[in-house]
Amino acid sequence: MITGIIVGAGHRGIAYASYAEQHPDEFKIVGIADPWEQRRNQVAQRFGIPPERRYESADALAAAPKFADIAINATMDALHVPTTLPLLAAGYDVLLEKPFAVNENELRQLVQATRTFKRKVVICHLLRYIPFYVAIREKILEGAIGDILNIQTIEHVSYHHIAVAYLRGKWRSKKIGGSSMLMAKCCHDLDLIAWLKSGIAPTAVSSFGSNFQFSPEKAPKGSGKRCMVDCQIEADCLYSARKHYIDHPDRWAFYAWESLEHLENPGIEDKIRSLKTDNPYGKCVWKCDHDVVDHQSVIIEFEDGSTASHNMIGGTAKPSRAIHLIGTRGEIQGSLDENKFILRGIDPRPGKEYTETVIDLNLDRDAAGSNDGHAGGDMRLVADFLHVINGEPYSICTTHLEDSINGHIIGFYADKAMEQQCVLAIPKID
Repeated sequence: MITGIIVGAGHRGIAYASYAEQHPDEFKIVGIADPWEQRRNQVAQRFGIPPERRYESADALAAAPKFADIAINATMDALHVPTTLPLLAAGYDVLLEKPFAVNENELRQLVQATRTFKRKVVICHLLRYIPFYVAIREKILEGAIGDILNIQTIEHVSYHHIAVAYLRGKWRSKKIGGSSMLMAKCCHDLDLIAWLKSGIAPTAVSSFGSNFQFSPEKAPKGSGKRCMVDCQIEADCLYSARKHYIDHPDRWAFYAWESLEHLENPGIEDKIRSLKTDNPYGKCVWKCDHDVVDHQSVIIEFEDGSTASHNMIGGTAKPSRAIHLIGTRGEIQGSLDENKFILRGIDPRPGKEYTETVIDLNLDRDAAGSNDGHAGGDMRLVADFLHVINGEPYSICTTHLEDSINGHIIGFYADKAMEQQCVLAIPKID
């Protein structure tokens, strides 16, 4: 039995902690640290945490005598390092939400602290645990496509996702959330690229992107400051708050109705009233104080001469992730949404050109995904972390802190390259 503490009782922290409810013989939540008293007490009641184990901050928790094995740190991006450092000093191993740092200095600081205190820190790069990516990684390790020459990944962020998180929400500005959109949304994808390159270091990066669609000067004629108050085109607008959060009341409920958590069962009138008054999710998407990009392309070079690219496009009709790897003996191409990929091999025989095998993970019950978050990746991540804490060897998926460095450093330097419109060398982190 491993005991844990939730630090930051938001959506992700609760999702990971729910493993304890599904596997009570393996994991138990015994403490909570969150500055919001109401949410702190709600979570404490859910997991049976006594009053003396409820803390207002990570510092207050770390100052108390150690009473659990691990901490799940799911605070906002800018708080990840400041809240993890005291936990490491207090002797806790940490499951840390991504991105684990918001700049290179923080990255170096956390890596050094982990080494100094000899603690285990695993980063929540849960895409590594989804069967689709695990199967691709296994094919690479088998040598199915030879040495990787190029990796191409894409992420399409749907119109309703970019609106709730990056236009109206907590990640709309680095000043608020701490991270750029690339790092907040796509550090998973950059981690996948670094992971599939088997630890071969990135050496250079360039990047381009902008806020193409949602700058204030592109606001449609007749739009207001609040969709349900003074907008003349709300009935026809694709980004109407009514359409996103009233017509779809459960899709982004954890974010959209945060301001109503003090009500036990908020009704439709309560929700409409909040969108009309102080709820940030009721604002026009063109007139929020966001400063993040809505699309960005990244090009990477590795020390072995191979290359990779990642394209993030926000505001798409359908969310999707896809990948195409080209090696010296063949290629892998697939879509996460379809949960299958094609394995192609070079075939120079007479009358042939290439072989092609479809790997359909939907046919495998264990690999077909689940109703848990991120196609089962959330719970597989927590299970793997608990195995690590129990002293078992790292799996091929485990994102221990030092294995997450390359993906993060790519992102930090990609953003710098985009701002400076140049190619930047990427330093090695020793």
